[in-house]
Amino acid sequence: MYKCILVATDGSPLSRKAVASAIELAATCGAQLLALKVIPRYPQSYFEGSIPLSEEDVALVEKQWAEDARAVVDAVKTAGEKKGVQVKALLSKSDVVSDALIAAAKKHNADLIVMASHGRRGIKRMLLGSETQQVLTHSHIPVLVLR
Repeated sequence: MYKCILVATDGSPLSRKAVASAIELAATCGAQLLALKVIPRYPQSYFEGSIPLSEEDVALVEKQWAEDARAVVDAVKTAGEKKGVQVKALLSKSDVVSDALIAAAKKHNADLIVMASHGRRGIKRMLLGSETQQVLTHSHIPVLVLR
């Protein structure tokens, strides 16, 4: 059925549920699992919502974000390997999560994307956006959305 499954994770409780489901599905199908955490870049201007920091401080913030992201995908790798699933931990740096997910799925020949959705509605959805909706709209491979 599936040979390569990409699971998006940010380490949140909701994404951990999606990860657990993706691991079970990969184990059932005998598929490889790609665990992806997208790391944002630090905002560079006042208009992007940043506070002024020196280049060294920005580098430290981005380094910490990368280390935290590595810990998240490494935890997925450990959990998957306990279930006998081959897991490849991936990090991507991008401000647009949906684009990074789709690009990684294409690059690694994934045949399924698994991700969580908060199920926001109304004004919250308009203000916060929906990365899941963007992936569903623009992905050319199946997407499994979990809540």
